[in-house]
Amino acid sequence: MDRKGDWAQIYSGEKFWPLDPKPEEVNITDIAHSLAFQCRFNGHSNSFFSIAQHSVFVSKIVPPKQALAGLLHDAAEAYTGDIVTPLKRFLPPEFGEIEKTIEKAIFAHFKIENINSFEIKKADKIALFTEMRDLMKKPHSSWNDVDSYTPHPDKIIPLSPEEAEKQFLERFRELTQK
Repeated sequence: MDRKGDWAQIYSGEKFWPLDPKPEEVNITDIAHSLAFQCRFNGHSNSFFSIAQHSVFVSKIVPPKQALAGLLHDAAEAYTGDIVTPLKRFLPPEFGEIEKTIEKAIFAHFKIENINSFEIKKADKIALFTEMRDLMKKPHSSWNDVDSYTPHPDKIIPLSPEEAEKQFLERFRELTQK
């Protein structure tokens, strides 16, 4: 079978084609593990804080009907890696298309429909400003939309990658009853 692009070996040992993702090749264990071992802010935080823990946080901020989509809003990064927003804005549009194609395969695999992008983006920004408050040496108030979002009242306590992976999978099971 011919596939577009090349494959990468993922945590489960399987092959994944980032340029030709198939819903049946998506695995929640691969996603949880990869996101748990990727640090937010490209590692420029006071302590390690994973994308997995961030995703759980977002899933608890969004309205309950959006919780699974919130948990998986950055799941494509399990296959592409996390690229910081200031850089991502200047990448060729093809990169965004690749991410969207992977996200569609992930959402199709988990049968996620009726995604409210506005609610997820809002929760993502609340999480971002909470993370900046709790995890950065000197949060900058010069960001364009810093006044538009109030950080969450709960203080973030970073977890180890192993704990974050476990938390992510527990949240997934809670939301899917699997």
